[in-house]
Amino acid sequence: MSADVEREPWRRGSRLVLLLPLAVFGLLGAAFYWGLWNNDDRLPSTLIDKAVPEFALAPIEGRQDGLSSADLQGQVSLVNVWASWCVPCRMENPLLVELAEAGILPIYGINYKDAPEEALAFLNELGDPFTRIGVDRSGRVAIDWGVYGLPETFVIDAEGRIAYKHVGPFDRRALEEDILPVVRRLQAERSS
Repeated sequence: MSADVEREPWRRGSRLVLLLPLAVFGLLGAAFYWGLWNNDDRLPSTLIDKAVPEFALAPIEGRQDGLSSADLQGQVSLVNVWASWCVPCRMENPLLVELAEAGILPIYGINYKDAPEEALAFLNELGDPFTRIGVDRSGRVAIDWGVYGLPETFVIDAEGRIAYKHVGPFDRRALEEDILPVVRRLQAERSS
């Protein structure tokens, strides 16, 4: 009987040791589940509230105006980084065209590592929402802006600072609930 009593504390401890991996697995599972279904897909940018990086880009061959950091001063604007080979860029372009037609703010484009004839064909086929477009053939400007996937859209305040960044294609919900409220707030601040 004394041998059984001595084994009893060990058995209780071994049960805890056996349950520990199960508990850790359960916690990891809960964390992964939360990560998958968390609707906050915004990615932070270290450039928010900082001046846009200095740049000067030539226009797409066949267009007159390129784009530079100086063009992003004096009014609230939108900068969209896109390419003709980017499938999600095709998906969001109709909303950009609609926004341009509404005249809410100027929309500028940075065409990323694209062939000029392909970029022009994209705009001719889907519509051209851009006031000016600069061509980033090397990708250096996109790197300076912190771009790591296309498309990416930035709201720029009237002082030329990045106020908001949207990663990936935006849909109508993101446009109306995330992007346009920032634009309206910045425009209201500018008018007051």
